[in-house]
Amino acid sequence: MTEAAILLALLIVVVIGGLVLVSQQRERRRRELEDAKADARRWVERLGGQVLNLTGTDVASQQAIADASERYNAAGSQLEQAQSVQQAKLVTDTALEGLYYVRAARLAMGMDPGPALPGDVARARAGKVTEDREVDVEGHHYAASPQPGQATPYYYPGGRVAGRPVPEGWYSEPWWKPALVTGAWTMASVFMFSAMFSGMAGIPSAEAWQDGNDAGQEDAMEASDMGGDAGGDMGGGDMGGGFFDGGFGGDLGGF
Repeated sequence: MTEAAILLALLIVVVIGGLVLVSQQRERRRRELEDAKADARRWVERLGGQVLNLTGTDVASQQAIADASERYNAAGSQLEQAQSVQQAKLVTDTALEGLYYVRAARLAMGMDPGPALPGDVARARAGKVTEDREVDVEGHHYAASPQPGQATPYYYPGGRVAGRPVPEGWYSEPWWKPALVTGAWTMASVFMFSAMFSGMAGIPSAEAWQDGNDAGQEDAMEASDMGGDAGGDMGGGDMGGGFFDGGFGGDLGGF
């Protein structure tokens, strides 16, 4: 066999191998997408069953069901357009958020909340409203509570909105929605957050919130700052210089 024929044969093998590899990767991606979409579809169908068969009995539960229905419609639209695993996972996230609203509605009506839902790191780190609060900011009245009521009919399951944590709880109005739509927070929201959540356990300070940090991140940064300050004070010469330069050093030399 000539050298040219050998090179041609090798080239054919390489091309065929490449085509097989591409085909396998394409098939793997297709299966992953189908699996992700099937999982998303399961959550969307579960949400739909709750939304279509649940009727609110008071303002808070009716509002929570309305929010759940909004998530159901959004998840259905997202599922139809999903072309990647990441997009399918976003469908799942939307459906799960809707199920959190359903859970809140059921609790507001005194019903069993149903099976536990998968946890979410951002939701857990955002914290929870743990006490009733009412504040007036720029002539506007806001209220927050860990429980639903006539004054606090709007529920939020907790999470990040426009890069900042919003605590789980019941509110007098959905003050986070403008940022959800525009992707940016107003100064009024910053002032409201500071006034509403100042000193509440598990909630970041206004400064940490503006930086996009949750309470746990704020605590970690404070601990790091304290460690650095202590290390600098002890290792920077305050104790060493005084002890050796003016204290025992001179006395020992004279002895």
